[in-house]
Amino acid sequence: MPEINLEGVSQTLLIPLYLRAKESQREDALIKDDTAVTIVGSIDHDFSRIKLQGHDVLGLILRVREFDRFVLVFLASHPDGVVIHLGCGLDTRFERVDNGMVEWYDLDLPEVIHLRRKLIHGESGRYHLVGQSAFDPEWMDTVKKHLPRPFLFIAEGFFPYFESTQIKKLVRSMCQEFRGAQLVFDASKPWVLPSDNMQLFFSGMKARLHFGLRNGREVESWCKGIRLLEEWFYFGSGEDRVRRYRWMYEIPFLRKAAGIFHYQLSGK
Repeated sequence: MPEINLEGVSQTLLIPLYLRAKESQREDALIKDDTAVTIVGSIDHDFSRIKLQGHDVLGLILRVREFDRFVLVFLASHPDGVVIHLGCGLDTRFERVDNGMVEWYDLDLPEVIHLRRKLIHGESGRYHLVGQSAFDPEWMDTVKKHLPRPFLFIAEGFFPYFESTQIKKLVRSMCQEFRGAQLVFDASKPWVLPSDNMQLFFSGMKARLHFGLRNGREVESWCKGIRLLEEWFYFGSGEDRVRRYRWMYEIPFLRKAAGIFHYQLSGK
């Protein structure tokens, strides 16, 4: 069995990987990720150390499903679009949403991309791997060759691990280089971060969350022309699995404690 030797933020990719695998084995699964099941069963790691509250476990699964939805909606309007997954970890979204036309880039640190090649697969056809930090602008030159095709950038469980100055600089650069592109990312309000960091501590993770978003409109001030298109919040549906946490959605200050935010980007 291969052993996983990751540090810092990269180590946290094990959390969504493990939870996707567990969810996929439920009879009432909200998502199916057979590749995650295979990976978890093939690597040497003590996943029992991952400690999350029940609503956070379900929230992460709902987040995966919702990001899939955002991509599918984008591809319904732009079948030949370009999707860039920032901080992809060991996610297998391309397998779930591929429409046979999309140009897809999974981007993460070199050590993570090396691990992806070993555990999942390498590049092929319209699927590309980029082993670089999202904060290194060099990757933008790699993908700009596809302009003027429509672009969608997704950052799931990624932005919160970094400082707001880093996130703002990245988004401003994307505004300048990819005018009219779309961006989807998740974030919590700042007051949620200490609780989430406590769970990371008890799960044996050294990385901590830093970036929080007071509200979705806040991002519109980062660069001229950014526009909030849609925001989505957890536990609002009436599904059986979600209903037990519906009370959180009914309390105003909890309803929008964490969400997913969808933007149109534009340069000056």
